[in-house]
Amino acid sequence: MNRVTLLIGGNMGDRMANLDNALNLMKASLGDLIQLSSRYETSAWGFTEQPDFINQAVLLETNLSAIELMQSILRIEMKLGRERTIPLGPRIIDIDIIYFNDEIINSPLLTVPHPKMSERLFVLKPLAEILPNYIHPILLKSNSILLKECGDSLAVHKKTN
Repeated sequence: MNRVTLLIGGNMGDRMANLDNALNLMKASLGDLIQLSSRYETSAWGFTEQPDFINQAVLLETNLSAIELMQSILRIEMKLGRERTIPLGPRIIDIDIIYFNDEIINSPLLTVPHPKMSERLFVLKPLAEILPNYIHPILLKSNSILLKECGDSLAVHKKTN
């Protein structure tokens, strides 16, 4: 059984319903959802002229390999209406693999741990909520330390509704 950490998010349409729909499809096709973070609202990172995002970290157990998981994630995104038109642009749903066990993966389809995660508060806040002591296999620091050291200044707020 593989333990995987994902970050899901989106900024188009009914953002909360889109995350709920993604979670339902993930339960049906990926494996067992072990733990979910709170949901966090944040301004867009990179391409900033777009609506705010809602993000959530998910701890998942799956029998899928990393590549099979990535392919299944892409199918879920497509089923929910994800279109890849503008890099870092608005999207209905985005599902990223942050960690896959303790593995380091560099392939044309997938890089794990996610290469930019330590620079993004919108990843680190929900991640540190559910896995504060997990050690990044390359940086050799816990998620809570990465959060404290992150230089990202975007506001990230816990959603209460």
